[in-house]
Amino acid sequence: MTDRLILGQILAFSGDPFVEGVGAARHERRGGLLVREGKIAAMGDGAALRAQYPQAEVTDHGADLILPGFVDAHAHYPQTAIIASWGKRLIDWLNSYTFPEEARFADPAYAAEVAGRYLDLILAHGTTTVASYGTIHPESVAAFFAAAQARGMRALAGKTCMDRDTAPAYLRDTAQSAHDDTAALIARWHGVDRLSCIITPRFSPTSTQAQLEALGALWAANPDCLMQTHLSEQTDEIAWVKSLYPQARDYLDTYEAHGLLGPNGLYGHAIHLEPREIDRLAEVGAAVVHCPTSNTFIGSGLFDMGLRARMRVGLATDTGGGSSFSMLRTMAAAYEIAQLRGQALHPSELIWLATGGSAEALRLGEQIGRLAVGHEADLVVLDLASTPAIAQAAARAEDIWQAVFPTIMMGDDRAIRQTYVAGTPALPRAG
Repeated sequence: MTDRLILGQILAFSGDPFVEGVGAARHERRGGLLVREGKIAAMGDGAALRAQYPQAEVTDHGADLILPGFVDAHAHYPQTAIIASWGKRLIDWLNSYTFPEEARFADPAYAAEVAGRYLDLILAHGTTTVASYGTIHPESVAAFFAAAQARGMRALAGKTCMDRDTAPAYLRDTAQSAHDDTAALIARWHGVDRLSCIITPRFSPTSTQAQLEALGALWAANPDCLMQTHLSEQTDEIAWVKSLYPQARDYLDTYEAHGLLGPNGLYGHAIHLEPREIDRLAEVGAAVVHCPTSNTFIGSGLFDMGLRARMRVGLATDTGGGSSFSMLRTMAAAYEIAQLRGQALHPSELIWLATGGSAEALRLGEQIGRLAVGHEADLVVLDLASTPAIAQAAARAEDIWQAVFPTIMMGDDRAIRQTYVAGTPALPRAG
C-alpha cells in the first residue's frame, strides 16, 4: 500500500486540555501526517516530511485544518428519518415518532438503506466513529455493522432491548431474547474489523427487572463490551422511573441493582443527577455522554460540564432526538449550554470533547481521537473560511483558536473539506 502524505495545518493534543490547559495542544501551521496501512506513521513539519518520504502520495490541503475525525458517543441511527420532528417532550416524542419509525427496522432492506444513508451523512459532517443504538431487531444492528464495514469505519452498536409494557407491543422483546440476540451479535460482530458490540437496554422504564438482570449477567460474561443506556434526561422521566422502581434509591440504582453499573458503562444525558449518583459514577469509573442539541430540542435541561472533574465525558449528537448530524453544531451547543451554567469552554476543550474526550468515553483513546503516531488515521479537514460570515470572522484571528472558533460556532457540512477513514478519502473531491 502506498504511503500517503497529508499536508495542512495540524492541531495535535498530547493530553486533555481540561486538565492540562491550552498547552496540551500543538499547532503546526505547515504540518503534515504520513499515513501507512491506515495508521499515522509520522507527523510534524510538512516540508521535512516531504523530504523524508519522497515516494509518498501527497495531498496538500494548504491552509485547511487537519483534526482527528469526530467521535459521536451516543446516537440512534434508526431515527435518521425523523430528525427535527416537531414539538414533543421525551415520552411523547418516543411514542409519537420514535417507536413507529423503529418498527420499520424489522425489514432488513429498510435497515440497510437507512444505515448506509446515516453513515454517509455523518461522514459528510466529519464524523468517523459513532456509538449507535439499534432497534429491538437484531437485523438493525447487522445492517449497521455491514454498512460501517463496507466503509472501513470504526463503529459501535447494540440491539436496543425493551420488554416492559411501557413500550408498544409491536416493539418489545423478552428478557431471554434480549440476552440471546445480544449474545449472538457479540459472537458474530464484536472485534471484527473495526466493529464493537454494545449491550444496550434502552432505559429502565422500558425494561423489566428480569431483562435488566439478564443483560447484567451478559455484561458480566463479556466485560470487555461497553454497556450503553440513558440516565436522568428529564425530570418527568425520573418521576416515571421512581413510580416503576419504588424500591430504588435513585435512577442509577435501577441499573446498579441489576449489574449494569461499571467502568465500561456509558450513561447518556445524565443531566439531573443526585449526589449519590455522581459519587457512584465517579467511583466505578463510568462515563457520561453530553447530548446538547437533544437536551435543548426536547427541553431536557442543562448538562453540568463540571462533571469533567470527576469522570470521563463524551459528546454526542443523539440523532434523531438531537437536531443535527454535525459535531460542529454539537460543539456549538455545548458551548452555549456551558455559558448558561457560567462556564466558557475554550475552543481546545470543545474540540477535545468531540475527538479525544469522546474516544476516551468509548474506551478507544489509544486507537482514535488524537493525531499521534500509531493512532488510526481517521481525520477531518476543516475549511476555516467556508462561508462569507465565517471567513470575515476568521480573518481577524490572532491565533489558531480565534481562527477555528467561528467554524465551531457557525460551521456545517460546507466546512468539511475532506474526511479520511483509515487514511482513505471518504468524500468526493471538491470540483
